[in-house]
Amino acid sequence: MCKTASMSLKIHFTLTLVFFSVLLHGQDDTIRLVNKDVLVGELKKMERSVITFKTKYSDSDFKIKYHEVLEVHSDRIFIVAFSDGTRITSSLQSVVNSDRRIIINYGVISKEHSLEDIVFLEPLGKSLLDNLTINVDLGLTLTKANNLKQFTINVNGSYLAKKWRANALFKTVTSRQDGAADVDRMDGEAGFNWYLPNDWFLDFNAIYLSNDEQLLDLRSTYQIGVGYFFLHTNSLYFGASVGLAYTTEVFKSDEPNASSTEAYLGVGFNKYDIGDLSTSTTLLYYPSLSDSGRHRVNLTSNLKYDLPWDFYIKFSLTYNYDSKPTAGASDSDYVFTTSFGWEFN
Repeated sequence: MCKTASMSLKIHFTLTLVFFSVLLHGQDDTIRLVNKDVLVGELKKMERSVITFKTKYSDSDFKIKYHEVLEVHSDRIFIVAFSDGTRITSSLQSVVNSDRRIIINYGVISKEHSLEDIVFLEPLGKSLLDNLTINVDLGLTLTKANNLKQFTINVNGSYLAKKWRANALFKTVTSRQDGAADVDRMDGEAGFNWYLPNDWFLDFNAIYLSNDEQLLDLRSTYQIGVGYFFLHTNSLYFGASVGLAYTTEVFKSDEPNASSTEAYLGVGFNKYDIGDLSTSTTLLYYPSLSDSGRHRVNLTSNLKYDLPWDFYIKFSLTYNYDSKPTAGASDSDYVFTTSFGWEFN
């Protein structure tokens, strides 16, 4: 091979290496923190005021508080949700020499925003599992007195897309004790929210309940409504929804099955930027439209403390009230549980 050809080959090879190095480097995301550390890798998502960030040199993903981030840079396209309910797709480029300011591309124009305005980030093109979050927690109580055995299990999951969120929940409480009746309770739920502009959303839910205290073999409630987020930031949300519901009931007693048409009012609060603590409360009120004077209340409240490696401890309260229970049943039932769990993704 002649010297000129050899030199040309070397130059071509060098330029190829440079090209692929630049290309690979361009695929990295970069964030700068308040302590001046700079991380280079993959921004997997930002949700509930926590950024999940993966680097090539770590065995597990970093969990970074959103308020500790000063700059974000990525050429990838992200789903970006703002506190006013706006949802768009854009790359992420922080303003140079201006902490917590970012440029968002709206297509024909670009606008500058504060990072505080953004409540959710997720890159497009992710796999199904990357959009899925699952929590599993268990509780066990054993007491020598009266041979008490109580077991609880709680499984809930959610799938978040650009314009909608789907969620499901299943939890049971089983108690056995000498000299007392067995106690069994089951709660189940499947829901779907479609996000509209300006913090409005459509709400679809199926709610199931079985408990011994109210002699319910199964209560099934199907509801549809519209809601609005009064507060929606990267550290909390507070929203409400109203709509119609249809309920059927099968009793453990000899009472005939029942059904009713109801209105409903739902209120939800979630605070998730209290260090390692987060809390959520949901209240549902059902005034009956077909059974005059009857009204029901469902209350669920959770307090969760995050531990290392995605483990957590959770305290939960669930309360149900019915102003017209079936004959021989209590008008209310509640359960308080303490459990230990693990979160996937």
